[in-house]
Amino acid sequence: MAFQKPRLVIAALRGGAGKTIVSLGLTAAWRLHRGLSVVPFKKGPDYIDSGWLSLAAEKPCYNLDPFLMSSKEMLRSFLLRSSSGDGSVVEGNRGLYDGVDAQGSYSTAELAKLLKAPVVLVIDATKMTRTAAALVLGCQHLDPDLNVAGVILNQVAGKRHEKVLTGAIERSCGVPVLGVIPKVAENVFPERHLGLVPPQESRDAMSSVKFMAEKMCEWLDLDGLWRLAQTADALGCPLPEENVSRELLPTGSVVIGVVKDSAFQFYYPENLEALQQRGAELKEISSLEGKPLPPLDALYIGGGFPETHLEILAGNEIFKASLRERIEEGLPVYAECGGLMLLCSAITHRQQKYPMVGVFPFEVVLEKKPQGHGYTLLECVNRNPFYPEGTFLKGHEFHYSRVVMHKPSYPFAFKMAKGHGIVEGWDGMCYKKVLASYSHVHAVGNEVWAKAMVQAAAQFRQQRQKLSMIGDVDAERGVIGTPRYLTVQLRGEFVHGNS
Repeated sequence: MAFQKPRLVIAALRGGAGKTIVSLGLTAAWRLHRGLSVVPFKKGPDYIDSGWLSLAAEKPCYNLDPFLMSSKEMLRSFLLRSSSGDGSVVEGNRGLYDGVDAQGSYSTAELAKLLKAPVVLVIDATKMTRTAAALVLGCQHLDPDLNVAGVILNQVAGKRHEKVLTGAIERSCGVPVLGVIPKVAENVFPERHLGLVPPQESRDAMSSVKFMAEKMCEWLDLDGLWRLAQTADALGCPLPEENVSRELLPTGSVVIGVVKDSAFQFYYPENLEALQQRGAELKEISSLEGKPLPPLDALYIGGGFPETHLEILAGNEIFKASLRERIEEGLPVYAECGGLMLLCSAITHRQQKYPMVGVFPFEVVLEKKPQGHGYTLLECVNRNPFYPEGTFLKGHEFHYSRVVMHKPSYPFAFKMAKGHGIVEGWDGMCYKKVLASYSHVHAVGNEVWAKAMVQAAAQFRQQRQKLSMIGDVDAERGVIGTPRYLTVQLRGEFVHGNS
């Protein structure tokens, strides 16, 4: 049975033209004012826009990325997840045809064609009239296979401006203008260096979303956009069944902690779902509360904005001491970007130093310009707690911080064919069963990641159970202490399962 549910791709001529405002406003308006269940997607390795889209839809926003995932993986993920709603909104990134090269490889346009979805172009019409029609016409003709089917005008100065723009576009391009957003004095969604402020840090995020939904009822043709979404061609492939590797553990067999709060918030929902699909129970942990870690079999520390919470993190000795102790005991820990920063000795921001966990004896410095930004290609070349040597991974990095190494001769786990990393060309620091890197990995395009996490957790749990059993026997015999060889086994060598 072919898949044919309403879907739209929201694109633009450049970043910052209003795609996110339109995407989340439209998603929220359809939900709140039309009673539709909308499944949101974000093109590219984005967390912040995805967070707002998730809030607008009141369900997870998933990522689709032609670099990080194969076409088959993207289609499977889209079909599986979009089937739960009435329709889908896919927010593009950057300009419609912008990719990694002159051919526009991995662009929003390529994704739209894969999904057979109509494209709605958001045009920033500042100081522009008929030229807007030329821009839309150019997008239509650059790739005739792409269905550029509608336009939303942004930053419109008034009724006369709107009339000229609409007339020029509809006569010259043959597509309807389905929304007109006026210039507004106040920005409801404030920005900073990585884009929008995350919803977790917004004082009243849901009120902002509801306000924008109401405005979109005024500014957009909600019914016209839904009719356009219904014209999406059938994808012509059956809804895929879950086909995770057979090597699954019974649900709840291992407990994996996820440090998730306003300081650490960058997690792809697909990653968390992949861990659960393999039998892991997830336990959310706050780095900002003065509590020790609960019993865990592994820990996942994602990215985020630790720099906005440095005083709290530096002063949270209970959490930091507990994390250090558990790492010394051999707890498997996978840390990305902000997680890497947390595990270093200190973070320096605006000439002030804040002590962190101190697992790695290096300081982190926040700079004013990005120190790494873009896709990454990683080859595992050294021993580490999670991946066999020879493993290849695709990822993404975007960090303003750098790790200070006076002699960068650390035995890094990853050699980078693309990207910057911790030092140029290298990423992935290890200590005991900790692996920390600047690269974010997406589970859809890197199936080995979830498998490695759950295997490491299962091995740690089994080793602890062995120790517990030996301890119980020794207690019955009147022997005090744990045999040294078991302590070494628990804390020492990296062990890999089958890859």
